[in-house]
Amino acid sequence: MVSRNSYDGPALFSYGFRPFFLSAVLFALAAIPAWALIWRGTLGLASGLAPVDWHIHEMVFGYGAAVVAGFLFTAVPNWTGRLPTRGWPLVLLLALWAAGRLAVAGLGGLPPLAVAAIDQLFLLAVAAMIAREIVAGKNWRNLKVLIPVSLLWLSNLLFHAEAMMQGSADMGRRLGLSLLVFLILLIGGRIIPSFTRNWLVQRGASRLPVPFARFDALSLLAGASALVAWTVAPTGFSCAGLAGLAAVLHLLRLARWRGAATWPSPLLLMLHLAYLMAPLGLALIAAAALGMAAPASAAHVLGIGAVGGMTAAVMMRATMGHTGRPLVAGPVLNSAFVLLALACAARLAGAAPLLGPLDGITLSATLWTGGFALMAVQLGPWLAGPKVARKAPSGRS
Repeated sequence: MVSRNSYDGPALFSYGFRPFFLSAVLFALAAIPAWALIWRGTLGLASGLAPVDWHIHEMVFGYGAAVVAGFLFTAVPNWTGRLPTRGWPLVLLLALWAAGRLAVAGLGGLPPLAVAAIDQLFLLAVAAMIAREIVAGKNWRNLKVLIPVSLLWLSNLLFHAEAMMQGSADMGRRLGLSLLVFLILLIGGRIIPSFTRNWLVQRGASRLPVPFARFDALSLLAGASALVAWTVAPTGFSCAGLAGLAAVLHLLRLARWRGAATWPSPLLLMLHLAYLMAPLGLALIAAAALGMAAPASAAHVLGIGAVGGMTAAVMMRATMGHTGRPLVAGPVLNSAFVLLALACAARLAGAAPLLGPLDGITLSATLWTGGFALMAVQLGPWLAGPKVARKAPSGRS
């Protein structure tokens, strides 16, 4: 039997989470300052996509897809019992991801159809490689994980098609973001109560998170319905009613996981706070559908708060856990998460001045960049370097 430690190549390509989490962090660190300059007119954009479409597309299908790939290439070996994808397959997959980013940015001067063809290859390859591993491991029950990956791949194709046919991917923007938000509702609803339960049990707590039940299934159905309604028709009473109902149900769902008890563990509390942004975003969808809030407010609470916050917290935790570090966030990563939360709050102010000459958009971009810069400094060496011998937990996180 081949040892799981037989790989002798670069540590960066020894496990799927390493190159894709590092790429996601560095991309988030670069893409948002670039967008701020594009928004201010300081930097030109060669992309065939409209500037707003480029910004949203790259945060969903650039940053978001990289995090999803890193998560899945780490989870699938645990499900199948097979060796993780390593070495040249990861190098080639990362090259496909990078080629998509360059093509969408317009650096190759390619026609829109060629850009779409290159950009869709990454998620298609991710789905194919995951399917191969699950089938080879005869882990049939986890074939369902291909559904969200395939939907994300299709939504990317639809985004490009809508942009080519109509000049702007209005529906495609909401569809891509909605799929990432639903993954948070689905996967977050599994890992957050599980991690919280384990942590509380270690501390002898008698009250534990409520296990997954029919209420959770109902909440997921309501969330999916609200996100579909928002994608298709973001205004009117139908969208407002579905989004309002989903917001209430997911707030109640979150309350059942005993998040308030996790304050001594910042790394765990981050997950609860990031999940909280999903029902808040749904509530803003309802308000915007009735003309009571700006449409962009919901998108940014979901994009920065829910997706940005949850992916950051998951990358922190997974990186520490899989590289032998204790699950202790420490001041650097705690500060990074706080900066992301402040970036979400600042973005709600829009172009209004907030701090001296800084408007809400510029301040939000600055805070986001600072948060991911701290993540890059802390997580970068861990992701690129070898795994270390695990130390005894300190009781903090």
